Amino acid sequence: MARLFGTDGVRGVANADLTAELALALSAAAVGVLAEHHAAGRGHPTVVVGRDTRPSGEFLEAAVVAGLASAGADVLRIGVVPTPAVAHAVIGAGAALGVMLSASHNPMPDNGIKLFAAGGYKLPDEIEDEIAGRLATPASDRPTGAAIGRVRDDTALVESYTDFLLATVPAPLTGLRVVVDCAQGAASVLAPHVLRAAGADVIPLHADGDGIRINDGCGATQLDSLRAAVLAHGADAGIAHDGDADRCLAVDANGEVVDGDQILALCALALRERGDLVDDTVVVTVMSNLGLHHAMRDAGINVIATPVGDRYVLEAMRERALSLGGEQSGHVVFLGHATTGDGLLTALQVLGRMAETDRPLAELAKVMTRLPQVLVNVRGVDRSKVSTSPALAAAVAAAEAELGDEGRVLLRSSGTEPLVRVMVEAPSTAQATAIAARLSAVVESALA
Repeated sequence: MARLFGTDGVRGVANADLTAELALALSAAAVGVLAEHHAAGRGHPTVVVGRDTRPSGEFLEAAVVAGLASAGADVLRIGVVPTPAVAHAVIGAGAALGVMLSASHNPMPDNGIKLFAAGGYKLPDEIEDEIAGRLATPASDRPTGAAIGRVRDDTALVESYTDFLLATVPAPLTGLRVVVDCAQGAASVLAPHVLRAAGADVIPLHADGDGIRINDGCGATQLDSLRAAVLAHGADAGIAHDGDADRCLAVDANGEVVDGDQILALCALALRERGDLVDDTVVVTVMSNLGLHHAMRDAGINVIATPVGDRYVLEAMRERALSLGGEQSGHVVFLGHATTGDGLLTALQVLGRMAETDRPLAELAKVMTRLPQVLVNVRGVDRSKVSTSPALAAAVAAAEAELGDEGRVLLRSSGTEPLVRVMVEAPSTAQATAIAARLSAVVESALA
């Protein structure tokens, strides 16, 4: 049977895969499991609930709140907020659980339920599995009378999150003109407000909060309109968030994209300059560009690579108490400030670095040179043979010998689809494309 929880909560088409009934039952089950682990004998556990702008978030929020209260939890609703605001509010409220309703960068019909444990971190796999298992045996002794949970709105928790963000800015953003693409999502109100409060001249884009259009041709996965707006308004920079604003990508004044790897590189140097880069180390995933590795090597900064997924980055950071990590996609974790990736926090660090150095983003981003990267998905093959095929191993070895230390090859089985991903980085796009094509052909023949 497929696991209910994915790498980032429970996700699916709202009202088809993710129904009100499932949301209610899952929420009640979560309270039961957490009560056994953490809150036995302590009265009503507190749970924080937030959502993004998707229309389905309204009925799913109602179902989640009903499930939580029916299981005896007191619920604090904080409305439409970025995912990291829920994690922050869990800490501020001393809550036992946080629930965020969002499907992140997915299209509007999808929605999801993300859970945060006490302390603001994502739930470990074993607790998620325990919650999923409890769905088959719902509690028979539901609370009644005064044991039923209460529900109220708490805007003070959102104000506290805003204050926290502003306290992290390295320097006032006065004089910076910034376009911020809110993806019609969770950051539509907070992102322009926070940037203005930090001193920037802000031009909001896709910030109507129209959840029907969330992530539709906008946000961190679609940067063309942001690039055009930066050029049209003569802005110093553009910031792009995704639907739940845990990502941040940027655009410089010339309309050039500054991706998550470049953001990590410039932030690593900034943190080290301030003495805040723990062990002079940054955590990335295996998909980060080789140019980042070269830039960090040249700067004397260590790099730890993890499997793809922000939860693996965070696990490595927590194991070593490190301060910076993230993904090429724009998930960046500043563990000295937050327990999860935070797009607004990342934007403030990037813009604050521009302000404190009085240097344009294009110059700061030049700390690393992105090598051309070509990614090919090979479908219809037996992905289980990736690590055992002699022919594929020989082809990879030949490609690596050709590239030397000027490029790299990565073959990875998809965790969710029947395909193999072939990624090649090389000094030129032509060389990367040619090698990727050769390897893809070997994958097709050797893993048929």
